[in-house]
Amino acid sequence: MMLPWKMSGQPAGPEHSPYAPVSIHDVTVAYHRKPVLWDVDLDLPEGKLVGVIGPNGAGKSTLIKAILGLVPTASGEVKFYGGTLRKHRALVGYVPQRESVDWDFPVSALDVVAMGLYRRIGWFRRIRRTHYEEATKALARVGMDSLALRQISQLSGGQQQRVFLARALAQDAQIYFMDEPLVGVDAATERVIIALLRELRNAGRTVVVVHHDLQSVAEYFDHVIMLNTRVVAAGPTAEVFTQDNLLKTYGGRLTLLDEAAHAVARTGQR
Repeated sequence: MMLPWKMSGQPAGPEHSPYAPVSIHDVTVAYHRKPVLWDVDLDLPEGKLVGVIGPNGAGKSTLIKAILGLVPTASGEVKFYGGTLRKHRALVGYVPQRESVDWDFPVSALDVVAMGLYRRIGWFRRIRRTHYEEATKALARVGMDSLALRQISQLSGGQQQRVFLARALAQDAQIYFMDEPLVGVDAATERVIIALLRELRNAGRTVVVVHHDLQSVAEYFDHVIMLNTRVVAAGPTAEVFTQDNLLKTYGGRLTLLDEAAHAVARTGQR
């Protein structure tokens, strides 16, 4: 059945490349028949750091979850290198919002990272010493190997975020999705995370990050998706992160737009 806001005869979206790491084809997500995402249609670029920005309630986290099949879509489809998520799931890593995780679950930091290896280990198979060695190396990359045996409930917010980043690194994915990984972390952890994201980008990986701080968009991201239920603009940061597009995305929120003006000014100076 056609949903009330989905009109027939709409013009076709842009052509999609079968070589794009992720192609989003006319995806709409609705809760209680109200669209949360509407006709999102774009390709994500290979080997780029991609920021997803927009106001609260714009559908940023929903977009990530829709791409990963974690929420049902009302229409549209998502392709990974021209194929299905099921076919290419081993190429995809995901770091959820920290608030969505049960941090009281009785496991160590090392156990959490080892969970990222289950696709290679196989479900219900024993984790071997070599797997724990891989997990320890991933923890070392985020500066957490000394706390490998610490229960996750005993870690600070920034340390917990590092552990989940290490789990994603252990997956050795080609495409990473990270839902607000910089929220609630200290400056040192933010520097560690950004350095690792750049390292992944420089190795040819695609990294998609839901982000809220407009001041750092131009500094952190090569490519940006500006979202407010629909895609307002998407493309290289230097081209689309403009005052006009920010106005269209955020409306008249003066504090945010004042921040944005400084951020845009810095973009022009780079």
